Amino acid sequence: MKQTFFETEIVKIINETSTTRRYFFSVVAKDKFEYKAGQFVMLQLDINAKIPYRSYSIASTPDGSNQFELIIVLNPPGAGTPFIWDNFEVGSKVMCAGPIGKFVLPEYIHHDLCFICTGTGIAPLRSMLWHIINNKIQHHRIYFVFGARTKDDLLYYEEMVELTEKHKSVHFIPVLSRETSETWNGRIGYVHQVYEDIFSNKRPAEFFICGWSAMLKEARERLALLGYPKEHIHFERYD
Repeated sequence: MKQTFFETEIVKIINETSTTRRYFFSVVAKDKFEYKAGQFVMLQLDINAKIPYRSYSIASTPDGSNQFELIIVLNPPGAGTPFIWDNFEVGSKVMCAGPIGKFVLPEYIHHDLCFICTGTGIAPLRSMLWHIINNKIQHHRIYFVFGARTKDDLLYYEEMVELTEKHKSVHFIPVLSRETSETWNGRIGYVHQVYEDIFSNKRPAEFFICGWSAMLKEARERLALLGYPKEHIHFERYD
């Protein structure tokens, strides 16, 4: 389906890590930008590429305003993010299309939720989590399993820890693959062992997965082996 692009303006930029930035956009000529938690937008970029746009999941949650947030990691060999790093600054005008996507929460939450992500795959799941909290949507337990390499790669870490402390139904579980017990007192390894441990009793649950294709493929296969049906496994890849 052909997308209609509209003008946005960058109003704030935050360096989340040395290679990851949070970009805040305001939709020009609109008082409200409507989207569902979990959806993504396309940014039109002035790059010499067959496809002159890139898609990014919205990291913020719908709040009735005309603003939204994207969190973007630099990929030096690529064409898109180096252009963004070199050209996007506060005040830049960017053409955008969306919202797009069906990676969204069900209308009613009947079971535990398990959010599984790596890297900037945290974006749509963060949006979903805040949507549930801000709107006081009835839910059961929420497990947020976030895989990264090192402590420095943990996106939104302080925010997630604080949210967990305030909302006892939310369990944030970061797992790091390149730390040791001497440098990290949390889970070490990969996301798969974590959610398999949590749901070893195979109780009813809905799974939302976002990350690299290899991680998605393995997670879907492991959850199927645990006995979870396809309709309870939702996913979005970002490569």
